[in-house]
Amino acid sequence: MGHILFLAHRVPFPPDRGDRIRSHNLLKALARLAPVHVGCFGEGDAAADSALASMAASHCIAPRTKPLPLAGVEAVLAGKPVSLTAFHSRTLERWVRDTIARHDISAIVVFSGQMGQYVPADFTGRVVIDLCDVDSAKFASYAAAGERVWLNTREARLLAAEEERLGCRADATLLISEAEAALYRSRLVAPETVNVQVIGNGIDAAFFDAAAAAPHPVMTSQPGPHFVFTGQMDYRPNEQAALWVIEALLPQLRAAMPDAVFHIVGRNPTARLLAHHGSPGVHVWGEVPDVRPFIAAADAVLAPLLIARGVQNKVLEAMAMERPVVLTPEAATGIAAEDGQHWLHCPPDPKAMAARIVALLADAAMSARIGTAARRFVLDHHGWEAMLAPLAGLVGIGAEGQRHAA
Repeated sequence: MGHILFLAHRVPFPPDRGDRIRSHNLLKALARLAPVHVGCFGEGDAAADSALASMAASHCIAPRTKPLPLAGVEAVLAGKPVSLTAFHSRTLERWVRDTIARHDISAIVVFSGQMGQYVPADFTGRVVIDLCDVDSAKFASYAAAGERVWLNTREARLLAAEEERLGCRADATLLISEAEAALYRSRLVAPETVNVQVIGNGIDAAFFDAAAAAPHPVMTSQPGPHFVFTGQMDYRPNEQAALWVIEALLPQLRAAMPDAVFHIVGRNPTARLLAHHGSPGVHVWGEVPDVRPFIAAADAVLAPLLIARGVQNKVLEAMAMERPVVLTPEAATGIAAEDGQHWLHCPPDPKAMAARIVALLADAAMSARIGTAARRFVLDHHGWEAMLAPLAGLVGIGAEGQRHAA
């Protein structure tokens, strides 16, 4: 029975942020197929280490100690992307070689493009690389928006070359949505040489169930309406979206609903976000033990992302909890829901979005209908087991651990 080597840029525990949710569920699916050996980066979390040990046949958690400025200098001198240099570890490199030598590794599954550098050139088994989304395009978007133009342009160019190299090296390259797959193919020099597959994001609908979480008492005890945004708040697209709500959308909402409150829920809020905490209608919560009470108490969940790649877990989570979601086209990518039926889909125009939100909250029946339809949509289309069913064929190991041609 062949073993699987799984490489991820973060410990896939706990599954409490977008990339870890996907990597965690990938690992669970792979562990059902065969023994899995996991190499990843971590920050000394003993609980995560213990959880990983309970699932993996063996593992190596390399400390990520290299400061980003040092990674930047090394990357410029080496002509490499900063993303790769920041995630380079000799310890992890040696562990990968030793693991392949000691075990019958028949497939390597790479989660996130930064980890493709660890696949040995002489490895003869199957290689599956989950890019999730097209990172090079994200950096190009940052540059186009005028953010650190030279650095982001350089990163976009070098990452595009690495993404092409990985696609040519892999037996299958996974993207999170058809839109991301089309974008990836459009940026390849020789797209016909790359086997591109789409595996979307799923949702744990039993966990994200309104019946499983009481609404947050602080929110229910105060006037509203209450609007919630969740996510890793030092991630630039999340920070940008939250600031847009505070500076552009919230004034429009409070003009019609003076008691409206916008709640920002997620770890590591930036200084710019914290500066707004306590201003009229803004509450920055930071990291919380459970986002579900905040979602459950929301009159609507907002996802007005201006730059986004892939499928937004925050959107699926809110839909699963039967909350009406108001989002921009960027946040809707990869989720085939319908405007007015499963969510409200609006361009990033504060007046237009505020008008739709005000109309939504004025019609309790419509709000309940959209929430109910949203959960049904998630149950029907975004279960993890169904999403990850193609993995067995891609890695060439069947559900009983038998190798087969894929």
